[in-house]
Amino acid sequence: MTPEEQDLIMGLAFVPGMDRTRTLDEVLAHFGESDGGALALRLLRDSMERRDADDVEMALIVHGAADASAEEFLEPLIELFPAEWHREHEDIVSMLGTLRSPKTVPTLAKATHWVPEHLAWDENRALAVKAIWALGGTPGAQARAALVGLRDAENEIIRDNAVKQLARRGRL
Repeated sequence: MTPEEQDLIMGLAFVPGMDRTRTLDEVLAHFGESDGGALALRLLRDSMERRDADDVEMALIVHGAADASAEEFLEPLIELFPAEWHREHEDIVSMLGTLRSPKTVPTLAKATHWVPEHLAWDENRALAVKAIWALGGTPGAQARAALVGLRDAENEIIRDNAVKQLARRGRL
């Protein structure tokens, strides 16, 4: 993706206190697409193939602006999550959490334990907390078991959030 295309897509990003500078229609027209979800998926797959962290971010911005269904993104997001070459781990976990799919449980469980290098500074473990909340909203015994396994975590933030999610699910 060219820097001009990245600037175009960045115009779709929501920044508190500022209006967006571009419309989805402008971005779609530039890329010759009529469907924002299809464009986002194409951009995501392309960025993964090229291992381009900036373009992963652009694809997720288009996805959000298009209010696209995350379901068709399930497999690429699961594949992309553990890669160290990008910085979108938290956004990926959030997107997977909206799916509430048992297929996401192994990835979400990994996110409760793994800290990507670019998030090593985060003592609040935001990635893990997002994953725990996503597990809390995911139906099924596998998600529950992942939460139960976190009840005795050494990290107090992880432990407390797991207990809260189990309570929310109605099962401690």
